[in-house]
Amino acid sequence: MEVKAHAEQHHIGIKVYFLVWFALTVLTGVTVWVSYIDFGLLNIVIALTVASVKAALVALFFMHLRHEDKVTWIFALYPLGLLALLIGLTISDVFYRVTP
Repeated sequence: MEVKAHAEQHHIGIKVYFLVWFALTVLTGVTVWVSYIDFGLLNIVIALTVASVKAALVALFFMHLRHEDKVTWIFALYPLGLLALLIGLTISDVFYRVTP
C-alpha cells in the first residue's frame, strides 16, 4: 500500500500567523472583560463561545487542519460529536429527572 503525500506544500505567510495571534489576544481580552460583567447564565455561554472560536483558530492555523483531507477532518470532529452527545444526554437527564 502506498502512502500518499501532499502534492503541494501549503505555506501560510507570517502575516496570517500574526493576525491569528492578534485575534487570539483580543479574544482573551474579551474573555477577561466578560468575566467582570454579570450577564447571568449568559456568562458561561459567552465564555464557551469565545473559547470555541479560539480553539478553532488554533486548530485551523497553528495545527494546519485547514489544509488536511476529509479523513483527518473526520478524526478531528469525531470527539466534538461525542462531547455534544455527552452534554446532551447529561442535560436531558438533569432536566427530565423525576424527583420523589
